[in-house]
Amino acid sequence: MGILIRRLIGVVLLAAALATGVLLIGPRAAQAHPHVWITATSELLYAPDGAITGVRHAWTFDDMFSTYALQGIESKKNGVYSHEELAALAQTNVESLKEFAYFTFAKADGKKQKFEEPVDYFLDFRDGLLTLHFTLPLKTPIKSKELALEVFDPTFFVDFKYADKDPVKLVGAPAACQTSFQRPNDGTASAQRLGEQNFMSGDNSNFGAMFANKIAVACP
Repeated sequence: MGILIRRLIGVVLLAAALATGVLLIGPRAAQAHPHVWITATSELLYAPDGAITGVRHAWTFDDMFSTYALQGIESKKNGVYSHEELAALAQTNVESLKEFAYFTFAKADGKKQKFEEPVDYFLDFRDGLLTLHFTLPLKTPIKSKELALEVFDPTFFVDFKYADKDPVKLVGAPAACQTSFQRPNDGTASAQRLGEQNFMSGDNSNFGAMFANKIAVACP
């Protein structure tokens, strides 16, 4: 249980959930499988000169986790939260994600790219679910013929499922650029057979890579 709680502290919204003391974790929680589910969309952002400048994410959390995160947050209208009322929680989110490289990994023409800290971040609350919006600017905008972007949690604590409709968009990209998107294979059964300690150390510390969502952009 201690390993799991330490992992919780560092992930996404859980700093707020821990503060409320409402983590309902049963005996099976020590198994290594997702404990947070996210439905995602991503936009790749381009400058007028054709250089990619960053990635804009929208991550919608599962209903149980959204409920945990909202505990103790006051709103003027019951069940309705403004961006301002959720601002402190949004800041907690992006600060917690830094340790995990924002679960976003990019290569341009085969070279790893680094991101700046998130900007333009905020939380929405609709239909009982929280959605975190944020933009990751590249440290250096770059023109590339081949861009590869992967979104995943290396420890498979957070499960990312991209939306069925318009999961990935190019914003301002040159007209000739084309994108492809590959969803992860279903390896959930084998993941559940691995213990939490195996995920946090040793050869399985990057097990979540097999569940990566892969975005590729080819430009002439």
